[in-house]
Amino acid sequence: MSTTVIRGAKPYGEGDPVDIEIRDGVITAIGTGLDTGGAEVIDAGGLVALPGFVDLHTHLREPGREDTETIETGSRAAALGGYTAVFAMANTDPVADNAVVVEHVWRRGREVGLVDVHPVGAVTVGLKGEQLAELGTMARSAARVRVFSDDGLCVADPLVMRRALEYTRALDAVIAQHAEEPRLTVGAQAHEGELAARLGLAGWPAVAEEAIVARDCLLAKHVGARLHVCHVSTAGTADVLRWAKERGTRVSAEVTPHHLLLDDERLNTYDPVNKVNPPLRTASDAKALREALAAGTLDCVATDHAPHAAQDKDCEWSAARPGMLGLQTALPIVVATMVEPGLLDWRGVARVMSERPAEIGGLPDQGRPIAVGEPATLTLVDPAGRWTVRGAELASIAANTPYEGMDLPGTVVLTLLRGEVTARDGKATA
Repeated sequence: MSTTVIRGAKPYGEGDPVDIEIRDGVITAIGTGLDTGGAEVIDAGGLVALPGFVDLHTHLREPGREDTETIETGSRAAALGGYTAVFAMANTDPVADNAVVVEHVWRRGREVGLVDVHPVGAVTVGLKGEQLAELGTMARSAARVRVFSDDGLCVADPLVMRRALEYTRALDAVIAQHAEEPRLTVGAQAHEGELAARLGLAGWPAVAEEAIVARDCLLAKHVGARLHVCHVSTAGTADVLRWAKERGTRVSAEVTPHHLLLDDERLNTYDPVNKVNPPLRTASDAKALREALAAGTLDCVATDHAPHAAQDKDCEWSAARPGMLGLQTALPIVVATMVEPGLLDWRGVARVMSERPAEIGGLPDQGRPIAVGEPATLTLVDPAGRWTVRGAELASIAANTPYEGMDLPGTVVLTLLRGEVTARDGKATA
């Protein structure tokens, strides 16, 4: 029986430091001065212990674009970022709209073994928004898909969306919607407003997001289904979600680190590293999103980790692909935007980065309390640590980070998945 003792950590950053004993992947004791005879001892003095992070929204690009990311490199980035489970979006090539593709992603994740990789199934065949994909077959496959999304594209047809919600209600699954009314965003390049007009960039209006969220909340309420809203970007969307939740709608929502920190002033340089979909909004939107996350109107943080090849970013703005890396920088951004200003404490970080995303994604063994008898799926964080972001040094194949050169607070020191160390001191341990 393998035994590990984490010495001197503070669960959730609260109280006095304690020792955490782990045997065969399970927490078996928590206290002070635990006997370490024969055990591997991990010095965690000054570190905060949190449940391993769960990311509902990543693009691992496999199959089809292994030149930008693979399940292995994405898993390394995730483990280094403190993640123990990630959901891989369906916009691969071929599209993950059937059991064969989702099972490939699931099995490849198990082979790598650094994080639990859960494939997201497409809502519609080929992401075309017309015909429902094989939702039941994917749900019953070995991958046991419980999240479906056409992310990157909106399920714009209200009848198709209603049928998808009805179908997933029977499967105890959730539709994760990329909220974008496509008729309002034709040719869009940036948040619609004064800055976009001055820069000569076609506008992506906030109402294009808000209208779809309002419609889908009404549909979800009508059929009694679960809806999850991807990458919320506007203050108005937060208002719609607050209204819907007050009326008992089964809706959850995520916000990305980049929408918490960055705003459209970044576009003044025309650097395509700042191009993302939905676009960076105004500073007032970012402030409203931080407040909504603190209040629980927004349920969780999800990275929308989107690697791109250099040629897809190192080009003129209009031709650049939207998306940013996010897995390794998510915690520091949350610390900078939410913890340091006092909007969240460390227990709040556990809520938005681990517990709620695990609940939404249907993962009963993730986001668990740090308690005896629970899985030793943990992240140890140095709250006093700082690091400077260098895209070339990140684990992803791509390097398209908007945080290049930034000095960020909070570092992940150790990640454990069911008692096995998957990342330690900046190195993945596959």
